[in-house]
Amino acid sequence: MIAVIEQAVQARLVATAPKVETVPVTLCYDRSDPFAVRMAFPAPATLEGVEVSWTFARELLRSGLIRPSGQGDVRVRPYDGDRTTIEFHAPEGVAIVLMATAELQRFLRRSAEVVSPGHEHLYLDMDHSLAELMRGPR
Repeated sequence: MIAVIEQAVQARLVATAPKVETVPVTLCYDRSDPFAVRMAFPAPATLEGVEVSWTFARELLRSGLIRPSGQGDVRVRPYDGDRTTIEFHAPEGVAIVLMATAELQRFLRRSAEVVSPGHEHLYLDMDHSLAELMRGPR
């Protein structure tokens, strides 16, 4: 059974580094972190010139396709019938991307094949997570 999925999608950057409009973004879902999704942006699309990844709740992405969701560093909301807006808030500023809603829905369907929504707790490794927490910062 597949434990990790990755999907490349195109994102239109609304607020970002100059002259960058559309970039390939990689969405990732890993059964070992069942509540989360990761979105990686390539180096040319970032202010630092290095790949940047954001990790946030899969449920945030799911609910954001239907209604505005999120109050923290990541916020997701419908833009129009075909696109979804994702905002990333950091001390350096805000990046706003538009992505095809159909591609995000496809990614969520694929992630549901790995771990069904509502069953994430069955895939948590509490012993490993507790050991990591007790180890503290590296």
